[in-house]
Amino acid sequence: MALAAVPATSPPPATLERARRGDADAFGGLVRERQRLVFGLALNVLRDRALAEEVAQEVFLQLHRSLGSIESEAHLTHWLRRVTSHRAIDVARHRRHAELSGLDEAPEPWVVRRDADPLVGRTLRRLVAALPPRPRTVVVLRFQEDLEPAEIARVLDMPVNTVKSHLRRALAVLRARAGQALGGAEVTS
Repeated sequence: MALAAVPATSPPPATLERARRGDADAFGGLVRERQRLVFGLALNVLRDRALAEEVAQEVFLQLHRSLGSIESEAHLTHWLRRVTSHRAIDVARHRRHAELSGLDEAPEPWVVRRDADPLVGRTLRRLVAALPPRPRTVVVLRFQEDLEPAEIARVLDMPVNTVKSHLRRALAVLRARAGQALGGAEVTS
């Protein structure tokens, strides 16, 4: 007998209200439900597991302090994406200025995914990781979080046209570099 896939559930709306009133178990439930979102986003921007864990911890501490301003479950998810993105970009910028190292030394992003061709998947992760922090964040939000450009603009507090420009330029760079890395021809979508 095959087991049916259990859809991801969000906590009942009362959980947010209980967390606002200081219920530690309710807040723990909010964190557990969204820790993959926050950690995954931070990890794909920073390419460093330890830094991503620190960013996630900081984001959830900030959430605890800001619970009173969270209006709904949807607002909570948006708030977490926005704060995580901004915090990860700040850390990446600071880190880039603090330690200038070659891209070959940078760890590849960690993704739980099975690619049809492991070489292509590894190459694409390496190429995305080589993008500057802001365009990398836009690409991650678009293709990992499946957000539309208007949603990304709200999360990152930038104009939609800037998001589209980041996407267009990042994808052009990725296509050219993937073509070079995977056989010399430019890759087209």
